[in-house]
Amino acid sequence: MRKPFLEAVRSNKTLVSDGAWGTFLQAEGMQSGDCPEEWNLSHPEMVESIALRYIEAGSDMIETNTFGGSRHKLALYDLGDKTYTLNKIGAELSRKAAGDDHWVIGSIGPSGAMLMMEEVTEEELYEDFLLQVKGLAEGGVDALCIETFSALDEAELVIRAAKTTDLPIICTFTFENGFSMMGVTPEAYAEKMLELGVDVLGTNCGNGLSGMVEIIKAIHAVAPDHPILIHANAGLPILQGTETIYPETPKDMSAFVPEILQAGACIIGGCCGTTPEHIKAIKKAVASHTCPAKL
Repeated sequence: MRKPFLEAVRSNKTLVSDGAWGTFLQAEGMQSGDCPEEWNLSHPEMVESIALRYIEAGSDMIETNTFGGSRHKLALYDLGDKTYTLNKIGAELSRKAAGDDHWVIGSIGPSGAMLMMEEVTEEELYEDFLLQVKGLAEGGVDALCIETFSALDEAELVIRAAKTTDLPIICTFTFENGFSMMGVTPEAYAEKMLELGVDVLGTNCGNGLSGMVEIIKAIHAVAPDHPILIHANAGLPILQGTETIYPETPKDMSAFVPEILQAGACIIGGCCGTTPEHIKAIKKAVASHTCPAKL
């Protein structure tokens, strides 16, 4: 039986998360322009099998197929009225694959709307995210993972919605060349997360593991008592014709694990381009390491 999520994260044992979902869904036949979250309804066995593959590869925790599950994002596919359902089923599918001894973290990605451009109001966006949070919570997730954000104002709305539950909150930003797309530095991000009471900080996407080291150090310097989660790409993407290639092999990624842990990360998983084979290699690399941070 699994411990409470935060108790496990603070145990100074390095934990392994899962890898890419979008990459996997595409490999299983999802076409460009399809809604990934709709597969929770139309292809539930496939979604569950992806979660199970990551568990079998060694993941201690798996995400839900709900990254684009806000009502605002789903409305682009005329699925806004199914927001709660798609998120609840997504959580239930990962929960079934995870069983009683692995954790499920509910994935919440950006809405795609720009508050500063007044494309949507704060109140509308908050209600959209609140509906997503309710679906994930009632579907049985152990924590909420607010991920791949770049704007502090939008992230704060999701965190407010997440705080209507008793679930632990993870929030990760994506940084390239020292800044998020909206100009936020890792230090400014970490300070805001501490102010908002986020439980687990981190970064994902945008970089391979090698590119995460300095970002982790910057976050850890501001928040030395907080767990840090890393979901790295399998290297920087390369466009070959119409296909996007992620060049880092499982061996390449696992080679950076000791440096990543020394920088302050306690949870390591993958983002774009990573597969169960990458997670298997990462699991092997962390097997003999404890989290160096004193939490």
